[in-house]
Amino acid sequence: MEPIDREEFRQEARAWLKANFPPALTNVPGLLFQGDAHAAAANDDYQLWRQRMTDKGWGVPTWAPRYGGAGLTEAHGKIIGEELAAIGGFNPIRSYGTMMLGPTLLEYGDEAQKLEHLPFIASHERRWCQGFSEPGAGSDLAALQTKCIDMGDHWLVSGQKIWTSGADQADWCFVLVRTDTERKQGGISFLLVDMQSEGIEARPIVLISGSTHFCEVFFNDVKVPKGNLVGEVNQGWTIAKRLLQFERNSLSEVKADITPLAPLAHDYLGTDALGRVDSPDLRARMVRNAMRHEAYMATVRRLAAEGKNGGPSHGVSALKNLWSGIIQERAELLVEIMGAYGLGWAGDPYSAAEKEATRAWLHSKAFSIYGGSYEVQNNITAKRTLGLPG
Repeated sequence: MEPIDREEFRQEARAWLKANFPPALTNVPGLLFQGDAHAAAANDDYQLWRQRMTDKGWGVPTWAPRYGGAGLTEAHGKIIGEELAAIGGFNPIRSYGTMMLGPTLLEYGDEAQKLEHLPFIASHERRWCQGFSEPGAGSDLAALQTKCIDMGDHWLVSGQKIWTSGADQADWCFVLVRTDTERKQGGISFLLVDMQSEGIEARPIVLISGSTHFCEVFFNDVKVPKGNLVGEVNQGWTIAKRLLQFERNSLSEVKADITPLAPLAHDYLGTDALGRVDSPDLRARMVRNAMRHEAYMATVRRLAAEGKNGGPSHGVSALKNLWSGIIQERAELLVEIMGAYGLGWAGDPYSAAEKEATRAWLHSKAFSIYGGSYEVQNNITAKRTLGLPG
């Protein structure tokens, strides 16, 4: 589409979002619906908001209209995000599909695959999960053993995946499979698998936080159409590395729950004669966390500017580790501020926010593991950014 003056577009976006975003969803975490199909289906305001953003094409604003987007530039897409955040809103289309698979299909998929899947990703009508990790292939992902045999008119897939987020609610799964046992990285292919296919079983895993977001998935002689192969046979490792760049970048782009901690600290701990949180040490740590968040956001903007020419940025590995530390530190601060109330699990006298703080603290421990562990990200930074020997 023709370029639109940015300031003019900002005014247009601000007016449209203010008129169309349901007030009942203000400051509601978007992840509540993105990770739970049942919660999404049961919330009329969410469904209304999803449909409005789908019709506008603003869920994936930079995608072409034929794929469900609005054909906008990256700069205009960023303006939508900024204006949405300003009113306490969220993108109802954000998902594994938009953050990881969609960009990957735009680079590696054929036109039939793009037309088959991208419009449904752009409307969030088709939920996706990621079938990468296996019981014996976590950080060493290239050691995966899920077998894929060419049967002539279809692929036959057998094996097991683990830590597959949302697999029990997903419609489709993008899966790494082994098509050559003689080569490690060079024997992996990338398939799109319908989760309703015969022979697939997804079993939820109960986590320490009490949630069951992760699953183990079993593939028992699952037939997959030949047209569901993305790219070429044995090109999967190259495609997966690119997808993981998108994943790590998306993890790093997610803004923290940056609701100021100071008002909570005032409520739970009281203030001194100057109206400050009545704990110099805690004040200092809260300020440090806020400063780290600002430094993180500045780095995000710098890397985004560096990546305008389309090449993958190895800096996202360092960014992901920085982000994990900020989230974990903030979760610790929140529980410390609440004291005994930050250890609530169920029932009185704990509020919903206090119980959520406990679960968020437990869940924060996983941030330095999923999306590529802290150690793996440091290795990537050492080799690809600093040029150190592997």
